[in-house]
Amino acid sequence: MEEIEEFWGRKIRASWWAATASLFLIVASPLWLFWNWIGLEYFGGSYLSEIAGLRRDGILAFSFQYLPRASTKASQGYIAWLCFQATLYYFLPGPISTGQLTPAGHLLKYKTNGLSAWTMTHCLAFGAAYLGYLDLTIIADNWEGLLVASNVYGFVLPALCLVKGYVAPSYVGDCKYSGSLVADYFIGVELNPRLGELFDLKLFHNGRPGIIAWTLIDASYAAIQFRDHGYISNSMWIVLILHYTYVLDFFVNEDWYLRTIDMCHDHFGYYLGLGCMAAVPNIYTIQCQYLARYPVNLSHTQAAAILVLGMGGYAIFRSANHQKDIIRSSNGQCDIWGRQAQYMRCTYKTEDGRKHESLLLCSGWWGFSRHANYLGDLMQAFALGLACSSTQFLPWAYTFFLSAIMINRLPRDEARCRRKYGKDWRTYCAKVRWRLLPGVY
Repeated sequence: MEEIEEFWGRKIRASWWAATASLFLIVASPLWLFWNWIGLEYFGGSYLSEIAGLRRDGILAFSFQYLPRASTKASQGYIAWLCFQATLYYFLPGPISTGQLTPAGHLLKYKTNGLSAWTMTHCLAFGAAYLGYLDLTIIADNWEGLLVASNVYGFVLPALCLVKGYVAPSYVGDCKYSGSLVADYFIGVELNPRLGELFDLKLFHNGRPGIIAWTLIDASYAAIQFRDHGYISNSMWIVLILHYTYVLDFFVNEDWYLRTIDMCHDHFGYYLGLGCMAAVPNIYTIQCQYLARYPVNLSHTQAAAILVLGMGGYAIFRSANHQKDIIRSSNGQCDIWGRQAQYMRCTYKTEDGRKHESLLLCSGWWGFSRHANYLGDLMQAFALGLACSSTQFLPWAYTFFLSAIMINRLPRDEARCRRKYGKDWRTYCAKVRWRLLPGVY
């Protein structure tokens, strides 16, 4: 895609290659999600056995026999879930937070009541299970139909948002049209599609149905392991601890999420729509899905080391993001790691012609590397793969999926900063040489 340098927002014309790549990902993404489920359900969690089965049966026979089927019960449950989360998003009280300035100069307000929604949802689910009104295994027992429903919605949602972007965009100045219908569907037209003043479709779908479901799905598969094997393995407990820590951190710091690349730069299309509605509940829970079927019992030393690695990654992720927030909220008047923060004052311009100022931190984790928060994310992902202690590739799917996202996101993030800050960004890169890990990358 050709980037136009006048402003730092997404300015693109989709080349034939970009449109072709978009079409490939649109088709391949749900097939990969189905492939993982088939491997877990029928082939012992082994890609090699699955490939052998595909070669033996042929594509048509294999697909007819193994592809997941929709079910009325799961589809109705999925629709009810979406409606329930939308109701909580709209009606639950919560703080009104301010996002980051958009390329067109809009400073948007968001209702950040995610922690209340997560807490209410889990209290209702666990309370109903405790009282005997709900079996926690219901999600895992109906996962085949839920997998299909989430993928169907992941296709329909960006199509509706595409039509809205063409017909009734919320903020015209932040809309980007690539000249390719396929690329617009994949990348998205609107930066912040909204229904009314505060119902932000991107924040809702990025941060409600999928991520709240994440920890409920984990709990359901832990219940399956207990039902089928009579105990919950220490590897399952490690995954649960790391996942619940990450998700709770997301909601406790939901205001921080408004300043991430997802919210500030990525437009809302298939990439985020299917990613948050289908990939998150399916790929992010892959370790629990695997361990429910194939329990792994780690030694005490192994369990402790993996937990330390995962929580260490979380600590880096959280402290790096906190440092970036505090330097800007204090206008540079703060200490980082016990010393006066070192930073650069940079200017940038929005498309309305106005100049603005921002601070780039050059000490702490942000002096260590330009994306230390990504390093923390990757450490957690690696620990989750280790918890499965498997020679199979499938339980590592999340680790490689997140790595691919980071490999894609890191240069996009840097390109956006380069366009936004110009020569100031080049000066910053000279001060902080390494992108991710000093001496490596």
